[in-house]
Amino acid sequence: MYILDSDHLSVLQFQDGDEFKRLSGRISEHQNTDFFVTIISFHEQVNGWSSYINKSRDSSAVVRAYQKFELLISNFSAAQVLPFSSDAAEVFNELRAQRIRVGTMDLRIASIAIANQMTLLTRNSVDFSRIPDLAIQDWLSISIGE
Repeated sequence: MYILDSDHLSVLQFQDGDEFKRLSGRISEHQNTDFFVTIISFHEQVNGWSSYINKSRDSSAVVRAYQKFELLISNFSAAQVLPFSSDAAEVFNELRAQRIRVGTMDLRIASIAIANQMTLLTRNSVDFSRIPDLAIQDWLSISIGE
């Protein structure tokens, strides 16, 4: 079972380029039910588009941002979304107590993955590799032999 970090999720949402082909190819080797996103990724994307709307200076930018918001709702409605549960909060608190130097949102995503014993698909191996007991893989990188 896999959790898509925001970087992998964004590639799927834009549906363009070599990374999309590579990632969708890897995903097609599995059942759709093997893949999840987190409520944290939804939170991150909502924050991003809200900020974009607030900074927009013309109506066409606002229209575009709200269209992205609609797409965001549609994408997450169709996905299996994992909550930040009490188990994840317990893992989060234990990791915080260890003073692991990782951003709060990433630590929340990692906590959900650990609590659910799932592998996190992420390109951000620098930060996530600091977290003990977290299984990570990067399906966006080009493998040797490709």
